[in-house]
Amino acid sequence: MFVEWKTISLLWPEVILGAAATSIFVGGAFTKSRAYWAVAALVSYVVAAAALFNIGLPSAPLTGPVNIDVLSLGLRGLALLVGLVFTLIASRAADPELASEFFGSLMLVVLGVMLVASANELALLFLGLEMISIPTYVLLFLGRRDRATSEATMKYFFLSIFSSALLLYGLTLLYGISGTTILVGSGSTPGLADAFADKAALAAKPLGAIAPLALILVIAGLGFKLAIAPLQFYAPDVYQGTTNANAGLLAVAPKIAGIAGLVRLAIVALPGLSDFAWQLLLVLAVLTMTIGNICALWQSNLRRLLAYSSIAHGGYLLIGLAAAAGATSAVGAQFEGGLAAALFYVGVYALANMGAFATLAWLGSPRREVSGVDELAGLGHSHPLAAAIIAVCMFSLAGIPPLAGFWGKLTLFTSAIEIATSTAGGGMSRWFLILSVVAALNAAIAAAYYLRIVAVMFFQPQTSAPPAGGGIGALAAAILCGGLVLFVGAFPGRGLAIATQSEAGVKGDGPTLTRSVSEGLHARAMHPR
Repeated sequence: MFVEWKTISLLWPEVILGAAATSIFVGGAFTKSRAYWAVAALVSYVVAAAALFNIGLPSAPLTGPVNIDVLSLGLRGLALLVGLVFTLIASRAADPELASEFFGSLMLVVLGVMLVASANELALLFLGLEMISIPTYVLLFLGRRDRATSEATMKYFFLSIFSSALLLYGLTLLYGISGTTILVGSGSTPGLADAFADKAALAAKPLGAIAPLALILVIAGLGFKLAIAPLQFYAPDVYQGTTNANAGLLAVAPKIAGIAGLVRLAIVALPGLSDFAWQLLLVLAVLTMTIGNICALWQSNLRRLLAYSSIAHGGYLLIGLAAAAGATSAVGAQFEGGLAAALFYVGVYALANMGAFATLAWLGSPRREVSGVDELAGLGHSHPLAAAIIAVCMFSLAGIPPLAGFWGKLTLFTSAIEIATSTAGGGMSRWFLILSVVAALNAAIAAAYYLRIVAVMFFQPQTSAPPAGGGIGALAAAILCGGLVLFVGAFPGRGLAIATQSEAGVKGDGPTLTRSVSEGLHARAMHPR
């Protein structure tokens, strides 16, 4: 009983969100006030954030179903920010008759992301991923009830079930090989990381030969969340068929969960498969970012263009994971910055995407979505603030200095280049050199369609002004995200320090802290190693 209560005490933010979401669902049967439920949701996120920042880092690594480290705390905080931003966006866009269902479902998505970020057990990890998927089906349907939305929802529904089946089969194989569902255990409670630590011992196991198949299925299942090739084809149609708010949520929340899942499973829990992992992740990174960037070049629909952009950024994220797996495999010192680069990049990517979609939601109205690139023509003259925020977000996604996206791409590319130029890399070095060159070429290609959006806003005459009826909440969310993109770009060391500490904590050699998170993270950010 003590163990269960200790586990629950580590998940107080999730408990708060779960209770709040349930109350919102039930309360919606008695009152349909959209403003009331929006305020209730915002207060819930603030209370959950306060609970999160008062959780102390454990003095020793945990071996139960929940893992509390800097990675967990950082991604959980990012998830709360996602919930806050999209609640602001939907404060006017949500259907007044179904506002409680919308805000409650959004809260469950955030809850799912937080569970995945903290999971140290296969069943809890899968539960968190399903907690993201199922409410997302509801959100897609509530966004806009027309034929295009129904089609987008059904596509996402069936493909999400397919990816869940792949992931579940992969997790089953991992359990069959290791005999445990714990990811990282201890001497008395061994986990997957112990079972897969030694390559020779793994090969001697009765089911050891199918371990690479298990890894393929795990990456395929989580790859759906990241929209990586070859499971990326759903994204453009689904993004185009839904609202700007829902498209933004799909571009951000599943990616955070996907990265958390891949870090916990493919990198940390399966070190014995790192030889195969880096090769698979490298190939997928090249395919994904190339497909995403090339297909985005001729898109005229904004949501479809940003869907391909999201695919490309999934490929960029795989660069860091491939570098982390490659470093584990051959370079000698584990996690030579690749993991920190991926974690930092998912944060700056999320900020820029949320800012762009929040601005598009504000420019539209409940009856009319801003959908075409040409609809932004002349925006720099009619709505200069909105145009400035979109420009900042596009420049950041393109990786133009000194914005946050530049530092994100720089850290990712550097992690690959370090292996490419390392004498310990062996035959792996030339492959990471090719990856670095392809990534640089893709960054140049991506700049073309991001700059096209900026050019349309500032250098094309306006034909019809957007309604700008998204409400003050959407505008506040856009300003918040745009400001954070500028802030992180001006002070990247703070975010990089947290990402580096996350990497060290996952590796198992991070400093031991018993202080509250609010004190510990601030100290690390101000005095990085």
